[in-house]
Amino acid sequence: MTKILFVCHGNICRSPMAEFILKQLVTRLDMQDEFYIASAATSAEELGNPVYPPARRTLQRHGIDCAGKTARQMNRRDYGSFDLIVGMDTANLRNMRRICGGDPQDKLRLLMEFTDRPGDVADPWYTGDFETAWTDIDAGCRGLLKHLTGITVR
Repeated sequence: MTKILFVCHGNICRSPMAEFILKQLVTRLDMQDEFYIASAATSAEELGNPVYPPARRTLQRHGIDCAGKTARQMNRRDYGSFDLIVGMDTANLRNMRRICGGDPQDKLRLLMEFTDRPGDVADPWYTGDFETAWTDIDAGCRGLLKHLTGITVR
């Protein structure tokens, strides 16, 4: 089983969007038993809060339910528990390295590395543009799945 943890600042917008997008993709491929997918925050600001309403509505528009998801903070133990820990932007990646005490096994990555548009997923908390975040995160999840399985999801 491949264990993937998506990470953003508060775990209420981008990382839960990635968590549920990838869960939907692996379910469509009937591969859900081959993956464990979760998400977390680098900060403690939103702990226990549900997915931010505009992010939740964006997921719902695309047929994805994220009911019951609440923010949790990443911790050092996650490094040993997950095969891949994927951040949404370079600030997340820097904080992930700090939390994990480095990256000796090369597990920490940026989501957009798995696309033809490397860089950061813009934070819709600040931009208000949840559809662009969806587009980037969806492309990143599809690229990640292709990287891991060789399968292109349409």
